Order: sequence, then C-alpha cells, then structure tokens
Amino acid sequence: MSLLLFLLAANHMMQHCVHGESQVPCLFIFGDSLSDSGNNNHLPTSAKSNYMPYGIDFPTGPTGRFTNGRTTVDIITQLLGFDDFIPPFANTSGSDILKGVNYASGGAGIRDETGMHMGVAISLGLQLKNHQVIVSQIATTLGSPEKAQQYLNKCLYYVKIGSNDYIGNYFLPQFYPTKSIYDTEQYAEALIEELSMNLLALYEVGARKYVLVGLGLIGCTPNAIYTKGTNGSCFEEENAAASIFDDKLKSLVDLFNDKFSANSKFIFINSTSEASENSPGFLVSNAACCPTGLLGGCVPDEEPCYNRSEYVFWDEFHTTEAWNLLIAIASYNASSNPTFTYPMDIMHLVDHQIKMELEFKNEITSKLSALE
Repeated sequence: MSLLLFLLAANHMMQHCVHGESQVPCLFIFGDSLSDSGNNNHLPTSAKSNYMPYGIDFPTGPTGRFTNGRTTVDIITQLLGFDDFIPPFANTSGSDILKGVNYASGGAGIRDETGMHMGVAISLGLQLKNHQVIVSQIATTLGSPEKAQQYLNKCLYYVKIGSNDYIGNYFLPQFYPTKSIYDTEQYAEALIEELSMNLLALYEVGARKYVLVGLGLIGCTPNAIYTKGTNGSCFEEENAAASIFDDKLKSLVDLFNDKFSANSKFIFINSTSEASENSPGFLVSNAACCPTGLLGGCVPDEEPCYNRSEYVFWDEFHTTEAWNLLIAIASYNASSNPTFTYPMDIMHLVDHQIKMELEFKNEITSKLSALE
C-alpha cells in the first residue's frame, strides 16, 4: 500500500471512530516521553518539548509532546471515540478527570533513578501516586470509594514505559551503576518485577483493562545509530536487551491473564513487529526530521524537514506523527498484522470487557428469575 493510500484509509478510519460515545468511559496513561503531553513543561529538566518545532503539526502548536503532531496514544484516544485528548496530570484544571488523565513524563522509567541525569522525571511509582490523588477526587465526585471503584473498573489503562531504563540508565554507565550490578537477563527480571508490583497497585485502585506496550528496537533510534552503532547500523546490544524485556513482559501478560481471568484482561503490544515490516512510504528511518542538538532533541525554532510523513523519526529518539499513526492503528486493530498484539488488539479488548459485563448481567438476571 502506498503512503498516500494508507493515510487516506487511516483518515477514513479516524472519522468512523470519533463520532458517538467513546468505547470506554475513561483512559489513564502511564509512561515516558513517547506519551507525555505536557507533564514536564514546568519541571527542572532538560527533557522538554514545549517549543517549536515540536508541535508544528499539532492543532494548538507546542504542548510538551515529543513529536511534530499527535503521539501514538493521542491517536488511540481518537480511535476509542473520545472527543478530546486526555489531559496531562500537570494541567487538569477545566478538564473532566472522569474521562481520564495522562501521567506520562519525559525521561521517566520503571526505576526511580532513571532519567535523573537530565533533571527531574516522574517515575512510574510517582505516576501511581499521582493517580491515587485523581482516584480520591473521582471518589469525591461520584460520592463514595465504592462507586469510584465500579467506575474505574470500566476504564482502559495504557502503560508504555521501560525504554529509558535502558537508554537513560543501563546503557549510561557514566551516570548509573546498574550495568555493573546486573547482566541483561537479571536487569530485565528486576524491571519486570518492579513493573508487576506497580500494575498490581493499579489493580487495587480499580484497573481491570490493561494495554502493556513493549520497547521495540530502541537500538535503532538515530541517537543509538549515531553514538553507539557501527557504520550506520543499529546498536544491537540495546535491541537484544530490550528483546529480553519484551519477552518477559509478554510472559507477564500470560501470568496476569491466568491469575485475574475472572474480571481482568491484559494485552501486550509488540512494537518490534511493526518496526521491521509493513512500513508503507517511510523513506528515512535512520535520521531525525528536525535539526538536533547535543542531547538529541530538536534545536529550538529550527526548520524541520518538509516531507515529515516520509520520516520514521522526528528527533533522535521520538517518532513522527505519521509513524505514530501506523502504530496506533495496528494497536487498535491488528487484523492486518496479528503478531502486533497479544492475545488481542485494543478493539477486541474493549469488546471483550463489554461482553464480560453483559454475561455477568445475564447471569445475575437468570439467578434472580430462578428465585422468583
């Protein structure tokens, strides 16, 4: 499929999805700069993107999103039928928190210390604490913790985090000791163990539908190629380490689906699958679209490339809106690439939950009828 045909088909799909009621009442987002929509804007950190040319293709310009337009989860939000993007935790004033909150923070990781060489980052653990603040506010709004729990059971929880634990921790031995403490197998295990504890903490405050996103080919970013690769090739040591993490994350999905099969569902998004194939029209995959500085971000106010839809990467770490669109659609509806999601895509995850609720209501109705 040509890029033009793909974009036309994607636009038709977006228009089809955004009209009417959203498929879930609320969406909560946990992660790093790939999902951040403004939480870092006022933090003391160099991981910021609230300046041009970031946001050059976003309706309101720069917002703190680390791309030229929408992030992957922005597009998933639209595919789920939400009228508005999910607001960042740092700026929920005037927003309906019952629709969800975005806690993602540029530079953040599963580990608390990850990304600290750039300044303050809101780690996954701190994002959970922020979510507990929102849960309390929702309980106040709805009248009781029990009502809040029932409501939060119906929401979708999107978790995309872990790449900074490698590129902003493990593979920066000048700042962090983790590589001298763990081999790649041990490190992935430690990360998954900490992640699983956070996912269980989310479960305790109502989460039942989880989208867990893998790391993908983190050794193939322009930054990895420039600084660590050889002869313009990917840094395969990073890719191999991320692959171990992704395998363990997929196994965690199996474990949790077995453990919580009665009322919950976890799915895994295999980012590597789409990165290596089915990439219509992307002509440049090893260079950034915008002129970049020492840290790999866009240089403020510099002119980016004009053919942005042909680039995979916007800056040295983050992908373009065109690539994000490809990933979002494959995450939502993986019918054209079934290996991209496991054991189902987001569309079927949402449908699965609706069917479970209907079956539960039918079971209760039949039991009540039997008592009459």
